[in-house]
Amino acid sequence: MQTTEDSSAAGSVMRSVAFAALLISLGNIVSRVLGFVREPAIAFYFGRGVEAEAFRLAWTVPNTIYDMLISGAVAAALVPVFSELAEGERDEFWQVVSGVITVALAALTALTALAVWQAPLLVALLAPAGRPELRELVTGLVRLLMPAVLLMGTSGLVTSILHAQRRFLLPAFTMASFNAGMIAGLVLFHDRFGVHSLAAGAFLGGLAQVLLQMPGLRGSRLRPSLRLGHPAVRRILWLYGPVAIGIGFSIVGTLIDRRLAAGFSAALATMGYATTLVQFPLGLVASAVALAVLPTLSRQNAAAAEGDFRATLAMGLKVVLLLILPATAGLAALAFPVVSAIFARGAFDASDVGPTALALLLYLPGLPAAALDQVLIFAFYARKNTLTPNLIQGAAILCYLAAALPLIWLTELGFLALVIGNSAQWIGHALITYWLLSRAVSLRGQRLGEAFWKGMLAAVLSAAAAWSVAALAGELPDLVRLLLAGPVGVAVYLGACVALRLEAFGFFLNALRSRLRPKG
Repeated sequence: MQTTEDSSAAGSVMRSVAFAALLISLGNIVSRVLGFVREPAIAFYFGRGVEAEAFRLAWTVPNTIYDMLISGAVAAALVPVFSELAEGERDEFWQVVSGVITVALAALTALTALAVWQAPLLVALLAPAGRPELRELVTGLVRLLMPAVLLMGTSGLVTSILHAQRRFLLPAFTMASFNAGMIAGLVLFHDRFGVHSLAAGAFLGGLAQVLLQMPGLRGSRLRPSLRLGHPAVRRILWLYGPVAIGIGFSIVGTLIDRRLAAGFSAALATMGYATTLVQFPLGLVASAVALAVLPTLSRQNAAAAEGDFRATLAMGLKVVLLLILPATAGLAALAFPVVSAIFARGAFDASDVGPTALALLLYLPGLPAAALDQVLIFAFYARKNTLTPNLIQGAAILCYLAAALPLIWLTELGFLALVIGNSAQWIGHALITYWLLSRAVSLRGQRLGEAFWKGMLAAVLSAAAAWSVAALAGELPDLVRLLLAGPVGVAVYLGACVALRLEAFGFFLNALRSRLRPKG
């Protein structure tokens, strides 16, 4: 039976998690706003043309290398292990961190050099031979983009150190810094370098990420080291091994998706712009909550506090539902005016709005699943189980193929079949992950079903109100329609949350009050 002191301690932990999630969300808001400047800027200069397609394809290479060595390792291995060490002896902590950082940067440098050398081979896997102009552009871009990976990798490793010490402020704004660099490179160098200005922007963005986080390492004891005999290092490698398997599946899935998309004119650019709109709430909500709860879940698992672990995980999922469901419904209700208001200028004309909005609508069914999936995956990572979620990736790719290929062969949907396939992949991955996690961590009695259906009802009411306002203001400019419809939708959703007594809504308000209340 849980005592009053235990309940108070659990509540304090969850309030800290909520505040961390809010801090990360703030950084994500700035990042996504800048992303909403970056992507329309790309659309303004390149529309849905071959240069925009070339950048999407070329970015696949550095992004894959970053994911393979840094991104996956941070959440799956580095933060969980570093978080435990940070609670102990400081010299030991910095010794382990120094060894891991040294090896990771050496491997990243080697892979970067290899990618520059073998760029034509990599591009041959991504772009069809029937589009030589696209292949030529992509090859040059890959070589110019690769130096940015070293800076991004360094930033990711520093982020893992700061997160392990529960220092979220500076890492929260790394993506905002990257987007700012991308915008600066595009605006400053476009006239001279054309699409290659995006490579200059990526370098500036990566550099900004590193410089931003350097103050967070003040007082650190990082030293180049190849002493990797510490048990914690072996544990990191043990945890990372399965991640490499999952990333291998992801690479295969990405190659298939990009190769199929490159066969349809303007598909890569269209999917990229639609994905930007999906990534906004995904990064704002799911990433913030998942990153905030990971250190706490790791510590609760290490302390064998199973009840606290289940409560933290369940509330994290409820908070994600609270925020992602209205975002999904709102984007569905306002898809066409959103795309038009954000992208329709310059080389992106009115004829490009329809295909992009339709792609957005077909991505949206998978958005709630993708958001919940991030928290579920991090729960596995916190329990030092990195194999299961990465094996699931292989099954998710089968979901993608099972949905996309028949639609390509049997219908006239074209590249939209790939969008439907991506939604099926996200939904399949989330369902499998939840089923397997619930076998290890019972979530019965946590009222997740109630949170989902109440949230769905509130989101539908909100979307209906927003759509009605936008329809009534149909003669006004799209941006004005959004400014009128958005607040109405938010107000209806908040009212519905109060009327339906959503648990996560009350929790969120209490967490805010506890942080804003003057300390006396």
